[in-house]
Amino acid sequence: MKTPISEVVGSMPIVDVHEHHIPEVLQNRNVGLVQLLKQSYAGWTQARPYPLPGEARDLDPMLEESGPGSWSEVRAYVEGSGSSMFVRNLVGAITTLYEVPEGEIRESNWERVDRAIREKHQNPDWANAVLKRAGIESIITDPYTDPLMDARARLGEDYRGVMRINAFACGWHAQSRDHNGNSAFELLARLGWVPTCFEEYVEALGAVVDSLGSRNQVALKNALAYDRDVSFDEPDETLARQAWGIEKPDARQRKAFGDFVVDHLCRLAGERDIPVQMHLGTAIIRGSHPLRAAGLIERHPRTRFLLMHLAYPWSRDLLGMAFVYRNIWIDLTWSMLLSPSHFKLALHEAIEILPDESRMMVGGDNWHVEETFGTMGTVRRLLGEVLEEKRAAGYFRERDGIRLAEKILRTNAIEFFRVLPRRVWSGL
Repeated sequence: MKTPISEVVGSMPIVDVHEHHIPEVLQNRNVGLVQLLKQSYAGWTQARPYPLPGEARDLDPMLEESGPGSWSEVRAYVEGSGSSMFVRNLVGAITTLYEVPEGEIRESNWERVDRAIREKHQNPDWANAVLKRAGIESIITDPYTDPLMDARARLGEDYRGVMRINAFACGWHAQSRDHNGNSAFELLARLGWVPTCFEEYVEALGAVVDSLGSRNQVALKNALAYDRDVSFDEPDETLARQAWGIEKPDARQRKAFGDFVVDHLCRLAGERDIPVQMHLGTAIIRGSHPLRAAGLIERHPRTRFLLMHLAYPWSRDLLGMAFVYRNIWIDLTWSMLLSPSHFKLALHEAIEILPDESRMMVGGDNWHVEETFGTMGTVRRLLGEVLEEKRAAGYFRERDGIRLAEKILRTNAIEFFRVLPRRVWSGL
């Protein structure tokens, strides 16, 4: 008797290529229901956590601790924003992991759920137990609060990290910082570099890239869509130099500096065969269309770019780029949490359009393991549905769907990042 594709997908381990697991969240023992909701994409339904140009914030809301909570706070999520997939994904995970018999969070049970969460988070083994139950065998995390963090040393043997480059692209002055508050000069000082001129700064960037392996970092991460537009033009070194050492360079000089740094880092990555993750879609939305990054991708054909989030809402444009530029891979992360129906349509098209089966990977893109657990369940369900639909339509056979599922969930990531999980899966 044949095993349905969806059942096989449900049993496959996952190599998770994108999380925001960081010690100040993952290892916090004082976590309750309201904090889980706030420090998740459910929290985005109440307030966008990143500033747009012209806005300012004092603290990162994803890192703020919550008080004891109240039903009115919980209700804003589960009833006020209850139709959002962000909320439904997390609430589904919470009710499963904490065995909520009602299957939902309501006024009559929220305090009981809150107590259960607080009790479990006192156990330092809880996070690993949840990740194991989610079927995750390896995780690549973006610790944006500390771009130089060794994730394996801080979070465990199954972790690797990426180095976010935003601070370096904004590093024209010792006082300049990226939208996360990171300073290039402070990061470089930790590595023994105190550049006094533009040439020394560029030399230091090369040393930072060459030291990735010593910190168990497997890629660069370009999240500059939260700081500026993603049109990284042909580098103008003369104009970029004009920004150096100026606390408030003009807009042209700032852009030229960032363009030069990003281009330089992408060139180094190509020479060293280091992947570059890149956030596209939403963020500062007027400047984050994937086609804006086409020039950068064209200039660096040897660099392997992992373009993220299906570039929502421009997924078809992203797929068109991935068909034309053969140095593009696609990270499906987050898009399934924003809209399962959009995700399924885009995945159907991606299967048909992409030039080979190596091009897609998945991740959770979450802060807490509860949300990661829910996201991996959502990924398995939607991927299984799409592959079953492809089989039912006669597009391919069951074994083709199972082969593709294993590539999307694990082997593409293993080959792309050159990272082997500690445990070897024997297959089906």
